[in-house]
Amino acid sequence: MEFLREARAELKRVTWPGKQQVWYSTLIVIAFTFAVSAYLGIVDVLLTAVFSRVVG
Repeated sequence: MEFLREARAELKRVTWPGKQQVWYSTLIVIAFTFAVSAYLGIVDVLLTAVFSRVVG
């Protein structure tokens, strides 16, 4: 029970992010995910082309 009391007290001291901060963080995550997926897609196309010429 002591653990639960301490956890509850600790959660009261947490500074939760505001709506705007959550929105900007979400946009950053989406943009980063898009950038990484585009990079990996380009690398995949290039490596596929290279290996097709070597093997085929």
